[in-house]
Amino acid sequence: MTTRPEKHSLTLSGHRTSVSLEPEFWEALVALAAARGMTVNALAAEIDAQRAGAEGLASAIRVHLLAEARAGRL
Repeated sequence: MTTRPEKHSLTLSGHRTSVSLEPEFWEALVALAAARGMTVNALAAEIDAQRAGAEGLASAIRVHLLAEARAGRL
């Protein structure tokens, strides 16, 4: 089954942006933020601050979620 990415609006460091993620990744991002007691915007900003310069935000989020899942935290 293939799902298409959906656009979601975020605010990172006071700036509005959007990210296109498949629904499963968005749900995992929301769940991880809730488990950490933080907002989705705060978690996305944390991931944004740690990403490599050329890496897109959506890719950084997916890789972060994969790492969390592999570590058993998701």
